[in-house]
Amino acid sequence: MNSSSSIDSGADRAEALNRREFLWQSGGGFGALALGWMLGHEQALAASRNRGERFLDRPAKARRVVQLFMGGAASHVDTFDYKPELIRRQGEKWDPGETVELFQSSPGKVFASPWSFSPYGQSGKHLSEIVAPLGPCVDRMAFVHNMVGKTGVHSQATYLQATGFQLPGFPGMGAWISYALGSMNENLPTFVVLPDHRGYASNGPKNWASAFLPTEHQGTTIFPGRKNPIADLFPSENEFITDRSSVDGLDLLDRLNRRHAADREDDRLTARIRSYELAAKMQLSAPEALDISQEPAYIRKLYGLDHGRQTFDSQINPVEETDYFSRKCLVARRLLERGVRFVQIWSGNDNGFPRRNWDSHEDIRRDHGPLALGMATGTAALIQDLAQRGMLDDTLILWTTEFGRMPCAQGSKGRDHNPFCFTNWLCGGGIKGGVTAGESNIWGFRPRQADQASRVYDIHATILHLLGLDHETLTWRHNGIDRRLTDVHGRVLHELIV
Repeated sequence: MNSSSSIDSGADRAEALNRREFLWQSGGGFGALALGWMLGHEQALAASRNRGERFLDRPAKARRVVQLFMGGAASHVDTFDYKPELIRRQGEKWDPGETVELFQSSPGKVFASPWSFSPYGQSGKHLSEIVAPLGPCVDRMAFVHNMVGKTGVHSQATYLQATGFQLPGFPGMGAWISYALGSMNENLPTFVVLPDHRGYASNGPKNWASAFLPTEHQGTTIFPGRKNPIADLFPSENEFITDRSSVDGLDLLDRLNRRHAADREDDRLTARIRSYELAAKMQLSAPEALDISQEPAYIRKLYGLDHGRQTFDSQINPVEETDYFSRKCLVARRLLERGVRFVQIWSGNDNGFPRRNWDSHEDIRRDHGPLALGMATGTAALIQDLAQRGMLDDTLILWTTEFGRMPCAQGSKGRDHNPFCFTNWLCGGGIKGGVTAGESNIWGFRPRQADQASRVYDIHATILHLLGLDHETLTWRHNGIDRRLTDVHGRVLHELIV
């Protein structure tokens, strides 16, 4: 190999050595390299921001989104959808006037919620006692009680809510929004996912994959509270890998990748290069963003993180659920204020025993009580925290789950799947608080007006609308089809919008 075709000429080596030496002496290790990349890629960030302008259809009411996903199917009739008829007919034979085929059981007797409901706010919205921490926020929230799914199977229903399709291979909503609007920051991902601390829900990372969109738009998974919250961000601790060798290795890899890309047009390689660059930047920014110890005592108290416990009971309990969910909500707020555009927060992991998700076939009180109290405490704190910082006006919050649960009993204490009707609610940027758009029937079994049911496409269309995007024109050509988040469906729920 002659000198012209070698990786480094003598001059190149001197320049690289001087550059590395400067970065090392200026701050050391990955941090210095990240700083160099941050300074060198401002134009790329600007291009990312400008790219989305061609999709903007109107002035945006929201700039960022938080999606709260209850993995396992949260019961609407035990949380947000008050049904006095269940109380009046508790223990009677359930007769909805039609034959009902359930997922795992035969219809049991009418099963009233084991928790009481009370009205809150000027709107007088009834909430269950297990979501009562959200009472002070209820006049900011808009409810959709007539949501209808397509399936009672967890994996397919989760895909539908997360990606708009029942099958794998489609981008998550956060990936679409990242593609459409680009980044708002220089050193953190555009789309961040905070899973349940016990593991992933149905489908795992496929729920937030980029699929056929460029890889850079997939969600970045972070587990707050773990010793290593972001996998592979830092080199493993061993005698063979040092900060200096990692810097040199990434520097060489970057130059080789760019030389390879110069002769080819391949979005996958470009996305891979950007992921390396972002990883280096995150080594500076992520530890600070995830460090909630910097928060004052009154904020930790707001989020219920002042309990002083270092260990928790072996049984599922409200203190532990509050700690883990609130921790994610507080991290989400810190990420949002640092320019992350889309944060997805999960409650509940995939099926297992004992239950640590919302799939309460056996005992609704045992499972839903702690999960709901933890979720409601963290969510209420997030809403109030964003509001006091002036961020709620342009931050859109969506609460969802894959489907609901039945108004009749499974066994004596559980509830089976109900894809025929369930609840979503929204709050924040552009949402008219204290309203309900679409109600369920007296049982909470089906929409009260079947011809006016709401679907996930309508929720997705409304979110894109509030971000200034037209859900019908935000598309990507794939396999000869102009794919979009809402497939070929979707209507904007204008009754929810200010």
